[in-house]
Amino acid sequence: MPRRILLIDDDRLQFRLTQAQFAQFRSEKFELDYASTYEEGLARLLAGGHAACLLDFQLGDRDGLELIREAVARGCRTPIIFLTAETSESVDTAAMKAGALDYLVKGELNPGALERSLRYALNLGDTLDQLNRLATHDDLTGLLNRREFDRLLTEETDRALRFARPLALVMFDLDHFKNVNDTHGHPAGDVVLREAAQRLGAELRVVDRLARFGGEEFALLLVETAPQAAFEAAQRLVRAVREAPVVLPDGTALALTVSAGVAGLPAHAPDSARLVLAADEALYVAKHMGRDRAVLAAG
Repeated sequence: MPRRILLIDDDRLQFRLTQAQFAQFRSEKFELDYASTYEEGLARLLAGGHAACLLDFQLGDRDGLELIREAVARGCRTPIIFLTAETSESVDTAAMKAGALDYLVKGELNPGALERSLRYALNLGDTLDQLNRLATHDDLTGLLNRREFDRLLTEETDRALRFARPLALVMFDLDHFKNVNDTHGHPAGDVVLREAAQRLGAELRVVDRLARFGGEEFALLLVETAPQAAFEAAQRLVRAVREAPVVLPDGTALALTVSAGVAGLPAHAPDSARLVLAADEALYVAKHMGRDRAVLAAG
């Protein structure tokens, strides 16, 4: 299936010209989508589904530089190629600073140049995605890492407080994990960690954020979720982890359970730091009550 490219340009003639140039590409074939306004273009760009975007400098009374900045600020990672009728070096520099990966002058555009630019932007976009994943995800489990989780926690806490919306945090800890490493070795511990991450992740909504918090501890951020609903979700996750043993490569079957502590904002804490502390204290209680259970923070 051809990869989809989004063209954002207020001149429909440019869409037809670009389609004609796409038809002359020598290697990969692409399918071109079109948006004619700033608002429509931004919405389609943020919706995802496009391998790259061709963006015009002039969009009515607004400009493409503003659109790039807004899209990037809202988490868009689609490679963007800037199109303009101007040859000004200042526009070129401004486009790159805003987040564009390449810059093309419409009057100099031809199928070969456009195809090369797309290929360059797609390859560079793939590389940047890989680097971003390395920076934000845990190598062993594939989950978010602690640094990225802390960033999201701060961001979601600010949003929840600003709009008076609920936010919940669940802290998980694998039960008796030290015994796994001591008895079966660290490779076995890695198998257990990956399996726990998979079981937890399989039960979540798209908007939930699960991270390896450190060692055998996981953290789950539940947006728009009140404490009781988060507690019920944690109970379900505890059951999901418990449901079957983990089978090691040598055939050994190990029981797998987790303990969980649940806390909500603002019910149990006024900020992100104390939200983590409240969930940790509930986790401590769960451990001392016999493990393999979830506990909701007091308060």
